[in-house]
Amino acid sequence: MEEKEYVIDEIKSLISTTNEKTEINPKFLDYFDLEELYDIKENLLRKKELVRENNKDFLEEIYEKTKINEI
Repeated sequence: MEEKEYVIDEIKSLISTTNEKTEINPKFLDYFDLEELYDIKENLLRKKELVRENNKDFLEEIYEKTKINEI
């Protein structure tokens, strides 16, 4: 697999909201060079981590509230 195709597959996985890969118009991706695709991938990874951190705080808050209600 070509490096560009590999990065495109990683991007598809990152933007997926399910376990299935999201399809992207290949002509759209051909517009980007490899460096731009890596930038897109890194940006998606940062956003995913930020969402994970935000969700973690939210879930911990809910957990603490449920502990109070169970006592």
